Amino acid sequence: MADTSNQYNDQIEKCRELFIKKMHDYGSAWRILRLPSLTDQIFIKAQRIRGLQQNAERKIEEDETSEFIGIVNYSIMALIQLDKGVVEQPDLSLEEATQLYDEQVAKTKQLMMDKNHDYGEAWRDMRVSSLTDLILQKLLRVKQIENNSGKTLVSEGIDANYQDMINYAVFALIHLEERR
Repeated sequence: MADTSNQYNDQIEKCRELFIKKMHDYGSAWRILRLPSLTDQIFIKAQRIRGLQQNAERKIEEDETSEFIGIVNYSIMALIQLDKGVVEQPDLSLEEATQLYDEQVAKTKQLMMDKNHDYGEAWRDMRVSSLTDLILQKLLRVKQIENNSGKTLVSEGIDANYQDMINYAVFALIHLEERR
């Protein structure tokens, strides 16, 4: 599992670098986004990945990597929004946003390590397409929870679903890198 931890860190670092660059370019404009908007952004990314996986012809020469990175970053933004709430104007400096990003990554990685221990690294035998489908399933669950005003009877909350999406996307990024 030490290998998984290191590979996870490597992929998160790529996501974090892009997050920081976009924070530099755009500031924290994303702080005005409500959770359903972030969920829809993640949904668009996941649908694009599925399309790339299913369609033989591509009009734009990109692979799934950038879309999985987008899923990671939008999911982390959603977790931050869950904790801090939505604002009317951007309110975070680069340093504050990066600290919040790192806090969410630490919690999410710990969840991954705990589940990975219990599941025996089952994700290593999964296909990237299956990870994509699991992300889409989690998105549909989140949309239903959002439609229920955040209330669940027996299911985990929205935050756990975003964390799972992050972890599935990181697993997909690891698989894609191993293919290269």
